[in-house]
Amino acid sequence: MLSQLLVLLLCVMPSTDSGTTKMYNKEYHANGVLKAEGWVMSGMKANYWYYYHENGQLASKGHYKGNNKSEYWYYYNKTGTLEREGHYNNGIAENWWIFYDLATQEKRKTQYQNNQKNGFSLVYKKDKLTKVEKYIQNEYKGMWTSIRSFRRDNPDVKLY
Repeated sequence: MLSQLLVLLLCVMPSTDSGTTKMYNKEYHANGVLKAEGWVMSGMKANYWYYYHENGQLASKGHYKGNNKSEYWYYYNKTGTLEREGHYNNGIAENWWIFYDLATQEKRKTQYQNNQKNGFSLVYKKDKLTKVEKYIQNEYKGMWTSIRSFRRDNPDVKLY
C-alpha cells in the first residue's frame, strides 16, 4: 500500500527536469460527475485523456500532444456504444476514420485529409462491402456498387 501511494505521489508531483510540470488533472460536470481526466504538462494537455458524458458513460478517449489531439481517438454515445474512431495529427482529422451506425448496421471507413473527407469511403453492411464513395474536400464525387466497376474506373487504387 505504501509503495502504491509513493508511486502515485511521484506521478503527480511537479517534475524539476527542464522546468516542466506534470500533473494528473480531473474536471467535473455541474452535476458532480467526472467530465474529463488526463495529464497536463506545462499547462497543456498531453498523453492519454478520457472524457465522460453527464451520465458517467465514457464519451471519448485518446492522446494529446502539445494541447492538440493526436494519434488514435475513440468516440462513444451516451449508452457507451462506439460511434466513430480515427486518427488525428496535430488536432486535424487525418487518414482513415471508421463510423458505426447501429440503426442501419452500416460501417463506413472514410479517408480524411485536413479535417475533410478526401478520398474513398467504403460502406459495409453486415461486414460485407456494399459500395464505395469518392470525396474530394468534403464534396461527394461519385459511387460504385460493384468491385468490378470500381476497379475498372480506378485501376491503380488498392482499397485493402
